[in-house]
Amino acid sequence: MVLSADQVNLIGQVFESYVLEHHRDDILGILREADDEAHYPVVVDALTLFETNMEIGEYFNAFPSEVLPIFDSALRRAALAVLQAATAPPQLSVKQNLHARVSGLPVCPELTREHIPKTRDVGHFLSVTGTVIRTSLVKVLEFERSYICNKCKHVFVVKADFEQYYAFCRPSACLNEEGCKSTKFTCLSGTTSSTCCRDYQEIKIQEQVQRLSVGSIPRCMVVVLEDDLVDSCKSGDDITVYGVVMQRWKPFREDARCDLELVLKANYVKVNNEQLAGVVIDEEVRKEFEDFWEKHRNDPLAGRNEILASLCPQVFGLYLVKLAVAMVLAGGVQRTDATGTRIRGESHLLLVGDPGTGKSQFLKYAVKIIPRSVLTAGIGSTSAGLTVTAVKDFGEWNLEAGALVLADGGLCCIDEFNSIKEHDRTSIHEAMEQQTISVAKAGLVCKLNTRTTILAATNPKGHYDPNESVSVNIALGSPLLSRFDLVLVLLDTKNEEWDRIISSFILQNKGCPSKSEKLWSMEKMKTYFCLIKSIQPKLSEESNLILVRYYQMQRQSDCRNAARTTIRLLESLIRLAEAHARLMFRDTVTLEDAVTVVSVMESSMQSL
Repeated sequence: MVLSADQVNLIGQVFESYVLEHHRDDILGILREADDEAHYPVVVDALTLFETNMEIGEYFNAFPSEVLPIFDSALRRAALAVLQAATAPPQLSVKQNLHARVSGLPVCPELTREHIPKTRDVGHFLSVTGTVIRTSLVKVLEFERSYICNKCKHVFVVKADFEQYYAFCRPSACLNEEGCKSTKFTCLSGTTSSTCCRDYQEIKIQEQVQRLSVGSIPRCMVVVLEDDLVDSCKSGDDITVYGVVMQRWKPFREDARCDLELVLKANYVKVNNEQLAGVVIDEEVRKEFEDFWEKHRNDPLAGRNEILASLCPQVFGLYLVKLAVAMVLAGGVQRTDATGTRIRGESHLLLVGDPGTGKSQFLKYAVKIIPRSVLTAGIGSTSAGLTVTAVKDFGEWNLEAGALVLADGGLCCIDEFNSIKEHDRTSIHEAMEQQTISVAKAGLVCKLNTRTTILAATNPKGHYDPNESVSVNIALGSPLLSRFDLVLVLLDTKNEEWDRIISSFILQNKGCPSKSEKLWSMEKMKTYFCLIKSIQPKLSEESNLILVRYYQMQRQSDCRNAARTTIRLLESLIRLAEAHARLMFRDTVTLEDAVTVVSVMESSMQSL
């Protein structure tokens, strides 16, 4: 069924009056822009639109491909009406390339998806959430051609067929209504202007791993972006795409199977990175944490210890490791000096320990409470999988983001760190200190950001020997060790009393897990760590003095470890002091923070 002329008029009129009522300021802002040829979006909330007229919602859900162009033409008419009604028109100019971008669909299984759509969804307008894993180059797309009939000189336009990869199907006979049936035409597209072309890009999205059921492999889907949507997202972004599910196939060839694939033709792309994976931080939440610290004002360390008890509660004790993990997750403040050199604010932590000391538990917990985090094991990771891969697709090379690029602005946990091959391990040197990855692969030369915190766990070679240095025990080179702010060693000591306490703790949890009132929930921890990332602590004079004196003492020590006592040690101390101040919910690094950091760093040094 095709929409009738009355229905088209109704949809156009309703949408035009809705836009004039709700988006007049947006349209005025667009009309003030200088570039008349650019493409401009007007983002419309679907819920509000459907509430004004339910009939529009029904047509939109039934025929999205027909209704969206009607919205665009109605938007152009609305812009013209705004321009004519404006009191000061000289600064305003009419824009032809306006696009209605529909967002905010009702949250229901029919319209909102977290999984890749299937065949029955073809022709429906959906919102799909996923992670961008590949972006192609931006191309120029010819979407229509003009032909002239050699016999009657009638000029007609043929649009590219989206379902056949934008192939042009020449008409079999002249389309003149006067009955000319000539089959000979001449293409005029070589002589026309660039109005027949538009920007075009394809991206590949993958289902978000944390939302999959057990044992599922995340599936991928191609999304087609056009006009102003091009370059609106990059590899590693969590996005919600609003668009129409469509089929497409390559033109038929003899003795070749026709492969159909589902693609999402995007109408609007919303990047979710800024929202920190659904954690809502409002005044009420902030007030709750402020009250918590007000309650512990006389003994702030008790408040901090309550947070640490809630961090990875399934592991008994290991207070120092929990403090180190919490400081690394809080992170320091990134600085840029006068010359533009960036000094990283993210800290890195390496956990070295015998098997069964709970290293992987910390990594798994950290991934759950930090948005945009990736967990990978060393044994299956190559340098390409960690950094970036060059992939050949449709005859051209594209870059596909690896674990460190996907975790940009978040956390990358690498388990079994010593299992990564030696030449692959050197590829993360630049990612850890400079926080970029320079790529020169298959003719593609670029620099990608990896502003990520690395939390790594590794086993020693055999049983850990306390008489040898850590670099001998785990066979990691000094350049890599010096990049970790903290290196903590967890030993499996033979202590009868400790074994008795641990076994009773595990058995008690197995029998009847008791919910403690004092422990924070996972959601509360996630919200707290998102909130403290916005605090920018400043160093005080007394904290500066302690950190500098400790650094000088380490440099002059006779038994110093050359790999650890470089200038990076001082930077690590500053970062960790800022992180502890964030953890304590204050914007000044106090004496208490400096002393705590020195004691943690000292225990890290002792273990080396």
